Amino acid sequence: MKRRDFIQTATYCAAAVAGLAALNVNAGAAAKRPNIVLIVSDDHGTDALGCWGNQVVKTPALDRLAGDGVRFTHAFCTTASCSPSRSVILSGLHNHANGMYGLEHTFHHFKSHDGIKSLPVLLGEAGYRTARIGKFHIAPEDVFKFETVLSEGAANNMKALGRSPVEMAEKCKDFLNADNGRPFFLYFCTDDPHRGIPFDTWPGPNPFGNRKEGYPGIAEEIYNPDDVTVPPFLPDTAECREEIAQYYQSVSRMDQGVGRLMEMLKRAGLDDNTVVMYISDNGIAFAGAKTTLYEPGMRLPCIISDPISGRRNAVSDAMISWVDVTPTILDYAGALKEDNRFHGHSFKAAVGKGHLDGFDEVYGSHTFHQVTMYYPMRVVRNRRYKLIWNLAHELEFPLAADLIKSSAWQSVVRRGNPVYGKRTVDALMHRPKYELYDLEHDPDEVNNLADSLRHRPVLVDLLGKLDIFQRETSDPWGPYIGL
Repeated sequence: MKRRDFIQTATYCAAAVAGLAALNVNAGAAAKRPNIVLIVSDDHGTDALGCWGNQVVKTPALDRLAGDGVRFTHAFCTTASCSPSRSVILSGLHNHANGMYGLEHTFHHFKSHDGIKSLPVLLGEAGYRTARIGKFHIAPEDVFKFETVLSEGAANNMKALGRSPVEMAEKCKDFLNADNGRPFFLYFCTDDPHRGIPFDTWPGPNPFGNRKEGYPGIAEEIYNPDDVTVPPFLPDTAECREEIAQYYQSVSRMDQGVGRLMEMLKRAGLDDNTVVMYISDNGIAFAGAKTTLYEPGMRLPCIISDPISGRRNAVSDAMISWVDVTPTILDYAGALKEDNRFHGHSFKAAVGKGHLDGFDEVYGSHTFHQVTMYYPMRVVRNRRYKLIWNLAHELEFPLAADLIKSSAWQSVVRRGNPVYGKRTVDALMHRPKYELYDLEHDPDEVNNLADSLRHRPVLVDLLGKLDIFQRETSDPWGPYIGL
């Protein structure tokens, strides 16, 4: 199966048989299916995880989860923006097709099309109990309908339950322990490590939800700015280091909530029949990552613990993206049907064996963040090359409010420094029509090869793939690719 076969039309014999069984929701049939927990954090990159090599940040719960399961080294969101990314996670469709073009806030008014059949709805039809807790930030409610709402999930509210992840876990107890013969799907979404409001804290760091009085059940981890690891795309300034230290503290708090949830599953005797998936909606909330299609924005953590597969402390190099999450979870539930039409494909087999043939390229689509931030981009990435097409490249790139007001960004622009990390400020703010990068030799994406005659065949090939991608996903911003 090729990754450019976007619409799910292949016949999965085993899945079809399991799908028929899924329609029988009596206790005997349901008990054989796994419970499923999908944990989605907010603005967490691979830069801040012990199991991804960071030796400073403390993430013992996520590290244990990776030790108990499979870590996907080539996992990507399709758009590095909260609401659009979450709509993709729960629909299996790119956001330009599901209608969630930007942030869901009432003053932006973006929402998915009414006809979309989302993951919680499909799982409910297959006999699963479904519940959500923490950040929601997508609409309409009827499309992304959960049987049980454990918290409303107001976005970016410092008092929201999503900032208190141990409390979140405890609030799931009754749902987890309800034994009525039906398996469950829990959508567990923290607000951490998103930046806190107000965003404008110059010259001090944004607190990333951290507060002096702390949170119930949390042993706050405090980090020294001198000790943090500054990713190469960020400036190594005192202000940036102070913000990374706050970000690490928020990550560690989120990790403790994950740890409490895993303890509760074990205490309830559910851990041997519960598949747990951990992902983030997009990358770290710093300029050059979030809202971009550069690697720090879209290459993200993905950890799956499947006690049935038996694989532990394993790694998969399958190139997956968040359009694959819904079909994968439906596959686990025995509810992936022949007539499901997703842009993604199930990667469940990769949990059992690591490498998966045909999973060698991913696609992304970003159009808005806030409604005033129009900057449509499409991307195709394979093992070596990435092509970003900036459809409105004549515009200045619009930095999100939390990024442009950050002390990390202000520390550069207020001092007139022309360099931000490994790019110039001008290169970050003014993009060419095409950006072509050889990630094997240029992992930081600073040497644009789009005008290179030697790389012309690569450019033409990837443009052709983007053309097919736009046509087969009914992209309203295409197809009209031309050199």
